[in-house]
Amino acid sequence: MKTDFFKYQAQTSTHPLAMEISHASGSYIYDASNKPYLDFVAGVSACTLGHNHPKVINAIKTQLDSYLHVMVYGEYIQKPAVELTKLLAKHLPYPLEKTYLTNSGTEAIEGALKLAKRATGRSEIIAAHHAYHGNTMGSMSVMGFEKRKQAFRPLLPDVKFIRFNNHAEISQITSKTACVILETIQGGAGFIEPQDGYLGNVRKQCDAVGALLILDEIQPGVGRTGKLFGFENYNCIPDILVTGKGLGGGMPIGAFTASSKLMDLLQDHPKLGHITTFGGHPVIAASALATLTEVVESDLIPQTLEKEKLFRKLLVHPLITEIRGKGLMLALMLTSDEIVNKVILQCQEQGLILFWLLFEKKAVRITPPLTISEEEIVKGCSIIVSILNEIHKN
Repeated sequence: MKTDFFKYQAQTSTHPLAMEISHASGSYIYDASNKPYLDFVAGVSACTLGHNHPKVINAIKTQLDSYLHVMVYGEYIQKPAVELTKLLAKHLPYPLEKTYLTNSGTEAIEGALKLAKRATGRSEIIAAHHAYHGNTMGSMSVMGFEKRKQAFRPLLPDVKFIRFNNHAEISQITSKTACVILETIQGGAGFIEPQDGYLGNVRKQCDAVGALLILDEIQPGVGRTGKLFGFENYNCIPDILVTGKGLGGGMPIGAFTASSKLMDLLQDHPKLGHITTFGGHPVIAASALATLTEVVESDLIPQTLEKEKLFRKLLVHPLITEIRGKGLMLALMLTSDEIVNKVILQCQEQGLILFWLLFEKKAVRITPPLTISEEEIVKGCSIIVSILNEIHKN
């Protein structure tokens, strides 16, 4: 299987972890030899309720017995998609009331950028340095990391970059700006939170010049930060909200939400302003509906802040410089990228899954399922600390 993996399946790097998966359940993934691995990554923030959550699996199986794909997006009334978008509207502040379902977060970013241009008639987009919003051509255009996109230029024109949390540069948002797109918490950059009312000040400037504010909640969304959506922590409501990853419960999904007035612009001039064959797929929508329902009806959201406290209490070590992030979106900052590599690889050997961040090389990703137990947190943190002790000693 490993030989075939490298021979037939395209790779994203020269050194994939190449662990062969047998099955997964709860907070654990099992390899082909049935060795369990405690999962502190959750498919890169995607498996909100852990692996094979019974309510999610039941929703998927029930929908499988009814129908799979029947028509391109937006033509037929399909209950899972309708109920999912209705539940999102119920738990989002006005005017975020209408949602377009897509196949991935990056496609949702593309749709959001198109909607902003359509609504404003402007072309300029402002994004943040060290931002990551996906890897398709439009999403890559608003990635604030030149090394990752130089090989694929030319990309979208009229894209400018400002520094996240730099209040002075907010004035670069002008009457030429169609939209500002920001991650509510910068992910690839090292889980950087907005400071000193930054998002609120961006919101005010957008309102002053008629630009739209897009907030990317593909990682922070669906309960991961102690609120259903990260922007609720920072007193800032976007014009367009983008979600994905954790919304699907382990299935591929993306979504962008706006007011009806904005979203209806995609219906005409031109017609079919954004189209997709498989967006809102009934099986995926059923999985997402079960996931979102469990998140909003359980006590998982407030639990994330208690679990964050436990992580911060247990992960204290001379090689740890700080812990960034909020809730269960945490970045363990170490003293060097060499130590980061050792910790991630040695933890996997000892049955704990950790992972890297895209741009910040001194960070270790800790984004476990929201369902992770306190006992599992203690177990995983003890592995991390023991490995750090060994590295420190040597």
